[in-house]
Amino acid sequence: MRFTFLGTGTSAGVPAIGMNDWSSDDPRDRRLRTSAVMRWTDPEGHERAVLFDCGPDIRQQALTNKLDRCDAILFTHNHVDHTWGLDEVRRFNVTMQGPIDIYAEQNTLEHLYRVYAHIFEKHKNINDSFVASLITHRIGPERVLNLYGLNITPFRLLHGRLPVLGYRIDSDRVKSDCLPLAYCTDVSAIPPESWRYLTGLKTLVLDALRHRKHPTHFTLGQAVSVAAEVEAEQTWFVHMNHELRHAETDAELPEGMNLAFDGLTI
Repeated sequence: MRFTFLGTGTSAGVPAIGMNDWSSDDPRDRRLRTSAVMRWTDPEGHERAVLFDCGPDIRQQALTNKLDRCDAILFTHNHVDHTWGLDEVRRFNVTMQGPIDIYAEQNTLEHLYRVYAHIFEKHKNINDSFVASLITHRIGPERVLNLYGLNITPFRLLHGRLPVLGYRIDSDRVKSDCLPLAYCTDVSAIPPESWRYLTGLKTLVLDALRHRKHPTHFTLGQAVSVAAEVEAEQTWFVHMNHELRHAETDAELPEGMNLAFDGLTI
């Protein structure tokens, strides 16, 4: 299995529009909107790829990382920086010659139906347009998904006042040095009932926006405290803004904790 960080930046990306004086010689400081992909060979010998979210940078991310298939998309929540790339996945339909399964909670599905009416109500389009072919699945916390040899469990996280999903991935059929893995982006609090999904992890992917307090995201300090309590073998922080310069920030982190960066594959 390969787990690739397609983007590790906050909702505006790094640098954001208007940051004309910002500069960095370290390519790790340039961050597209947060997303990731798991690629593996399933027990039947077929190549598989599953996206975590599908933001507005997905075309660039797919081209950069030579991503030519997408069997499924796991949505964490309905915010623009995690959903506004869905129109682009029609190209995966062409390369795979088949539909894509998408998994999301009801409020996220309603958001997608509203924004992408031209996909989900294709019969209303004036022209017979080239749109994505999608199969929707409504999911909720603690309802395990069995996808191509993986057991994927959504669990509840809080993004400010908004309930969102994290995902835990386990498998006894797919060989991987990074499983069990928990993917927790856009989180400011972990409900008590969700901590059990963060035990025994090899890999934790966790939101760490910046140093200053924020109402809907963990600060870096808060994320480090959570990671220390989880005790995963390796923690990768994501959804960072421009204040967290990679080299200097990464050098100060505890052992086993690092900033992820765009294109990093584990």
